[in-house]
Amino acid sequence: MADQQYDFFESVTRSFDKAAKFTRWETGILEQIKACNAVYRMRFPIRRDDGSIEVIEAYRAQHSHHKTPCKGGIRYSDMVNQDEVMALSALMTFKCAIVNVPFGGAKGGIKINPNKYSAFELQKITRRYTSELVKKNYIGPGTDVPAPDYGTGEREMAWILDTYMTMRPGEIDGMGCVTGKPITQGGVRGRKEATGLGVFYGVREVCSMPDVMEKLGMTTGIEGKRVIVQGLGNVGYHTAKFFREHGAKIIAIAEYEGAIYNENGLNEEEVFQYRKANKSILNFPGATNIPKSSDALEMECDILIPAALENVINASNAEKIKAKMIGEAANGPLSPEADDILIKKGILVIPDMYLNAGGVTVSYFEWLKNLSHVRYGRMEKRFTENLNRHIIHQMEELTGKSVNPDDKILIEHGPDEVDLVYSGLEQTMIEATREIMACWKANDKIPDMRTAAYVVAIDKVGTSYAELGIFP
Repeated sequence: MADQQYDFFESVTRSFDKAAKFTRWETGILEQIKACNAVYRMRFPIRRDDGSIEVIEAYRAQHSHHKTPCKGGIRYSDMVNQDEVMALSALMTFKCAIVNVPFGGAKGGIKINPNKYSAFELQKITRRYTSELVKKNYIGPGTDVPAPDYGTGEREMAWILDTYMTMRPGEIDGMGCVTGKPITQGGVRGRKEATGLGVFYGVREVCSMPDVMEKLGMTTGIEGKRVIVQGLGNVGYHTAKFFREHGAKIIAIAEYEGAIYNENGLNEEEVFQYRKANKSILNFPGATNIPKSSDALEMECDILIPAALENVINASNAEKIKAKMIGEAANGPLSPEADDILIKKGILVIPDMYLNAGGVTVSYFEWLKNLSHVRYGRMEKRFTENLNRHIIHQMEELTGKSVNPDDKILIEHGPDEVDLVYSGLEQTMIEATREIMACWKANDKIPDMRTAAYVVAIDKVGTSYAELGIFP
């Protein structure tokens, strides 16, 4: 069986149409929810370090304005095109709806390979792109709020913020024009690991459901689960880290140069440092080499985490997948044909459109922090510690027994910003998982968890439009 060739946006709309028949909305409303509202395609010149002039191609897509501002990352890749940013902006709309983050979906991209440009050239490209967005009102704390994505990070977000504030001086909430910034520039602690942590929370919640685990022939809980992670970038690294720290075994890690395997478990930090020093994960001490990276996807395991590229599981290899559960940490790692095959094989796929929503959830927390102009925990930390200390003192006086020193430190601890961010993300992912599962269980005709997630998202966006009175 061969994969039918779909444009990325068409693949998203195909999944949308699959779910739409399980909703109550009329065709016209569904068409509006599905449509990409606006795309800004731009060209601008920059002078390279060698004196030559190059014309840069860039995009910003705003899929939905049912909630504002729009929200979505900016990626730097020579694969960027209009179809891709439209598809990713649509996924952002549905992702935000599922996790109850009040944004419309957006996405941006610049068609460059960042490795082929100097830091000075990248800064010029980023600042010019931002100025183009400002001129067309495609960026701002109340209109459209970008974030990091593939090929970008804190550095680029700091450049965007500085350019925006230069062009909009005195705007009191201007710092909320972009998220994923350095802490010193209004960023929030916990943002870097947010997507990987969200993946862990989502998979953990599914693994805590006895009926779901029984169908898969697995025990409840994360401890002892055999996990394979494809991709050791930011998302894959942190996903592996949180799984390992909570008792799972990372038996294989795959990267583009190949994969490594150790049944007793791998430490992602050691593998990361080894790759940093040797430019490859192959020949990692104590591990067996798997020369072909894709072969790691087909190994037997409990949980498979594709955290790298799109379409890595497709019609050509879906039949060979032996994992009992797949957690989509990357965007679009499964083709539509692979979905159909895995449903028949009884493999549970936890869909990307909500599972990797940790990034946008914590970006929402950063945006709120910027609008409130105060760090999380600053107002309550000391009060909470003093109150807890007083409670412990009273308990010790009443019982005549001393609280264990380690327990005392834990109990007295007032929440830091990162504690509150982790707590908010954990609650968000638990609620979203339960809501999707409840929708799936309520209708036995819904074939998989992805379709159930789309149904939840469509209902929320449709309700927003209806309540706005756009469709009387």
